[in-house]
Amino acid sequence: MREIKITDDIFWVGVNDRTTDLFEGLWPIETTGISYNSYAIKDQKNVLIDLAKAFKTDDYFDQISNIFPFADINYIILNHMEPDHTGVIKTLRMLSPRAEIVCTPKAVPLLKDYYGITEGIRPVNDGETLDIGSRTISFHHVPFVHWPETMVTYDPKTKVLFSCDAFGGYGALQGALFDDEYPNMVFYEKESLRYYANIVAKFATPVLNAIKKLSSIEIACIAPSHGLVWRKSPARIVELYRTWAEYGTTGGEKGVTLLYGSMYGNTEIMMNAVAEGISSAGVCPEIFDVARNHPSYMLPALLVNKGVAVGAPTYEVSLFPYMRNILEKTALKNIKNKKAVYFGSYGWSKGALKKTRELTEPLDWQFIGDLEFAGGADSFAVKKGFELGRLIAEAASR
Repeated sequence: MREIKITDDIFWVGVNDRTTDLFEGLWPIETTGISYNSYAIKDQKNVLIDLAKAFKTDDYFDQISNIFPFADINYIILNHMEPDHTGVIKTLRMLSPRAEIVCTPKAVPLLKDYYGITEGIRPVNDGETLDIGSRTISFHHVPFVHWPETMVTYDPKTKVLFSCDAFGGYGALQGALFDDEYPNMVFYEKESLRYYANIVAKFATPVLNAIKKLSSIEIACIAPSHGLVWRKSPARIVELYRTWAEYGTTGGEKGVTLLYGSMYGNTEIMMNAVAEGISSAGVCPEIFDVARNHPSYMLPALLVNKGVAVGAPTYEVSLFPYMRNILEKTALKNIKNKKAVYFGSYGWSKGALKKTRELTEPLDWQFIGDLEFAGGADSFAVKKGFELGRLIAEAASR
């Protein structure tokens, strides 16, 4: 297997995963895959930075052995304790028993809890450094990006930032490692947004704090734990993450996410009227049937678009269950400050609008209109739905 160099003495030794269906057991990646990026620094002291999920261990260990013998590994740096970063650590300790594990103090109990490892650990404080020969690498704590024990590692010699989950994305590597090797970055930027919305969005403030903290460091290359290594435009992925994190305050960009669910087609008829109203105001809505689309794909649209139209019928004096599910996940991810409208059908009792407001109240969503209708949608109700669509489009354009 050929060596994959980041610089002359820094190597990528990760693995691609194209067989896992659900990342974290939650988020679909069956069509995109993901990479588990691990890095080796060859110096007077040899270093591994981040590891990999307990997956394709033969491939992973083969790549490491191409760089240096396992017996010659001096330090294993664990920027983050989640098992997709650390799953091979017990086996690696058997192969490299003298290697010292470097991590934050908060990671120490997690090493014991996950792997029973209590010895050979060097906790490092924020800003602490480690001399490995021709360079002195430094460690910078970035708590809650996206676990409390997370840190990043920086090499001032090459100006490479090993950023862990920060600035990462879904998407297995398609034969190349770097951002400048892909003429079309649409796929990776889209999958970085989906990764952010699924994994990191809840921690928008810590993300912004980390970006501010790292702004004093000269960064020529960002090497995250998932996705592309950004050597041509490292500032691009930082600015994308900054923008996405700031949506929690700004509410997002011009646009409307139209979520709907329908039991017998009545709310769907109204959805079409609302969509026509949105489009008539010059906004193309992103439309999702909540019963047939996974939340993983709806959350990015909810994060980015300033407007939300919630269309769902009352179900057992409450909200249509699939709509309730996506709104609960939206609340979990702390997607805030949206302009919103509600529409939906009811039979023998109302209840969906009340539950929608209850679920979104902690998110500071401003409901500027609603439309509940009994049974089927008559022509008068459809006209009101069209106007509701125009209303949310205009509010989401300001």
